[in-house]
Amino acid sequence: MNDGNTRYGLVTRAATRLKTLSFRTGAIILFCCIPFYIMSFAQMLLPISATAKAILWASLFGMAKGFQYLGIFILGAEGVRRIRNHIKQKKKRK
Repeated sequence: MNDGNTRYGLVTRAATRLKTLSFRTGAIILFCCIPFYIMSFAQMLLPISATAKAILWASLFGMAKGFQYLGIFILGAEGVRRIRNHIKQKKKRK
């Protein structure tokens, strides 16, 4: 059986490919979630119907979560530790 044609095969190939991306790429993708979070709540100020606001919120918030989880997945546990240590060192310098 060709493992590449099953769902499991596609997921494992995608995960393997994402893990090969660099730390910098993961950090950029992780920080891309910030504008989507801002837009998901800022659109509530627009003069449009409640239905349109709900659709915009769901789609923008979903994009934010997608970028967040994808960035964390690419970074991995070591990358997240690296970012936390960088933030702690910045606070100590001040």
